[in-house]
Amino acid sequence: MAALRRFLARRPWAVQALTAGALMGAGDVIAQQLVEQRGLRGHHSQRTLKMMAIGFCFVGPVVGGWYRILDRLIPGATKAVAVKKMVLDQGAFAPCFLGCFLAITGAVNGLSVEQNWAKIQQLCRAVWGGVVAGLLPPLMASTFPRTTWTLCSPTTVLAVVQCVAIVWNCYLSWKANRL
Repeated sequence: MAALRRFLARRPWAVQALTAGALMGAGDVIAQQLVEQRGLRGHHSQRTLKMMAIGFCFVGPVVGGWYRILDRLIPGATKAVAVKKMVLDQGAFAPCFLGCFLAITGAVNGLSVEQNWAKIQQLCRAVWGGVVAGLLPPLMASTFPRTTWTLCSPTTVLAVVQCVAIVWNCYLSWKANRL
């Protein structure tokens, strides 16, 4: 156990990837059980595993890397810096990330390129409109590392964002897996 702790302490990207994978899986379980009300017998465990893999291989590394890039692009520790990061995050990164997430989910679910593109266009409008505009900007502005009003450290920011956004993960899983 001590060796694992040392490994993870030296590799925050691994913690971010593992956390994102676990919480994407949890969001899918919540989507299937509470939103879709599948019950244990109707639960699609393959879908949960796919969402965990997407979280581990895509969400964790990409979002964790993005936070490091933001720290380099917009250095400082003021409220203005946090707002600038939030605007860049939600205005530039989030739409690209959402499109990529939906494309990966569609590909993993076996959609053709044409089906995937149609689904991405449909879901981006639905997903981006309501939830993203209201929920994520205040959360992001309050969690950017190394700002005066931050709620978490640089190594835990993804975990905090993912924990608070588990409802978002549930919503994304539900929307992305509706075929």
